[in-house]
Parts: sequence; C-alpha cells; structure tokens
Amino acid sequence: MFSPCTRNLILSSQLRRFQSTLIIAEHNNEALTAVTQNTLSAAKKIGGEVSVLVAGTKCGPAAEAISKAGGVSKVLVAESDAFKGFTPESLTPLVLATQKQFNFTHILAPATAFGKALLPRVAAKLDVSPITDIIGVKDANTFIRTIYAGNAVLTLEAKDPIKVITVRGTAFPPEPLEGGSGAVEKAPDGSYKSDLVEWVSQELTKSDRPELTSAKNIVSGGRGLKSGDNFKLLYDLADKLNAAVGASRAAVDAGFVPNDLQIGQTGKIVAPNLYIAVGISGAIQHLAGMKDSKTIVAINKDPEAPIFQVSDLGLVADLFKAVPELTSKL
Repeated sequence: MFSPCTRNLILSSQLRRFQSTLIIAEHNNEALTAVTQNTLSAAKKIGGEVSVLVAGTKCGPAAEAISKAGGVSKVLVAESDAFKGFTPESLTPLVLATQKQFNFTHILAPATAFGKALLPRVAAKLDVSPITDIIGVKDANTFIRTIYAGNAVLTLEAKDPIKVITVRGTAFPPEPLEGGSGAVEKAPDGSYKSDLVEWVSQELTKSDRPELTSAKNIVSGGRGLKSGDNFKLLYDLADKLNAAVGASRAAVDAGFVPNDLQIGQTGKIVAPNLYIAVGISGAIQHLAGMKDSKTIVAINKDPEAPIFQVSDLGLVADLFKAVPELTSKL
C-alpha cells in the first residue's frame, strides 16, 4: 500500500507522461517565423511530448528546420494547394483531424494574426474555451495572461480536457533550432479545401529594415510628428541604429503610416532591447504593446506625457530638433 503522498506523486508523474502538445507552426514554406520558436519554449514549460504541425504548399524546409529543435519529438507535415495563403478555413479541419488521431492535451499557436484567426475556430469545434495571449506557464493547467489592456495580470486554471492556447511570443525566449532530431511524418490525409474562401493573391511590403516583431531596436512615432512626411526623421534615425520603425495607433489613424507599423493592444506586441518613442503620449493601448521592452527612451515636449512613467530615459524636447541632433551624433 502506498501512502497518500506517494500515491499523489505517482499520479502526478503519470499525468506528465500522458501530456502531449501540438504546436501549429507559422511559416512562409521556406522558413519559420521566429515566434514559432517562442511558442516551442512555452510548450516545453507545459511539459510532456511536443509535436509540431507544419502545413503549406512546399513546406519541407520549414519542417526540416523545426525538426532540429530540442524537445520536438515529431513533425507532422501536410502539403496541399488547399493550404495556399494559410487560411484558417482550410487549416481548421486539418488540426481537428490531427487532434482526432493523436489526442493531444494542449494545442498551441503564436498569438499573431495567424494564430488568432485559427485557434478560436479550433476551440469552437472542440467545444472548449480558448486561452489567449498567455505570458506565462505555471503548470499544465495554469497559465498567466494580461487583462484590461495590460493593467492587470490574471492567473487562470483551465478545466477543459483540451487546452487551446495562443502564446505571446515576446514573453518566452526563442528555442534554438538545434540539438534535436524529431521524426518527420505525414499528417493525416484528407480533403481540406474550403468552399468558404478562395485564396487569390497577396502583396507583401518589402523593406531592408528588420521585421517589427523580431527587431532588437525600434524607433516609433506618434501624432506629435504631425505628418507622414516627417516620419523620414525616424527612418534616418532607424538606419543609424539598424532598427525597425513603428507607430502609435493615433499616427496610423491619422494616415501618417500604414497600419502594419502599428504597435499596441490592437497592433503588434514588441519587446526589443531598445524602444525609442518619439512624439508618443503613451496611451494605455500603446503601452500594452511595448512596455516589456528592455530599455525605453521617450522624446516628447510635454513633461506630463504618460510615456515618461514607463520610460527608462526621458527627454523633454522638441522632437524636430532632438531627433536630427541625435541622428547626427550616431
């Protein structure tokens, strides 16, 4: 006979052994997006066996890359024209078929536009509540996420038998794509073409600057720049720092820059080593997207601007004088 304490330890060990996680990889067929590596880090904190689903048209290179990551036991590959554009309408039945065959306890995806479009559909079909945008893992059933635009932190215990989770990439370190040798297998067969949508084409903005969500340095502008033409001040500074350029929602809504530069609660979440906020007042919706940056520098002529409350370094000055001077000294 085992004592109650020993029996609980055995049960806990068995539960960990039976846990299994499926990560839905985000990629462009040729390469993984960096946030997939952050999601793998979250999956390893949950524990148990980790599998990765890679779906696309010619996604062999992406599958091979993730198979080399430590902690990945197998990579399931699905190649079909049905997955052109990675539409959630075609990927959802694939995820459901994969779940039916392997019976995972956790299904994870990055908390990007890709994951936010896909996993709520999966959760609805599985009749479970999705757990969105987690920033921490306490155990296999308990997760940490922010609420009220980042003003409060919630610890959530999930009771559903299958946990469907999106992961905030900036909250977890990226797992290196080395040290592992996961088996590459074929995902469940099926006809996954959707009659609901048809992928036509896409036009991608090309830039020599780093991608916003993975940049180590970011220069971001707000309504204080007064016009889109004045964003050239930030581009010149960004070129000196090898930085990406972002913007507040106010700048985007005013038409200064396109919305793919927007940082904040309704934009992109970033956590670079250096974040320079120029002419940004610091509305709570913007702070929710950048306050995890390692070093925050604020330039604003209003000494009462909320951005100074979260900044490590603050300069009360006219940005039209301060930014060119800073650029010239770099």
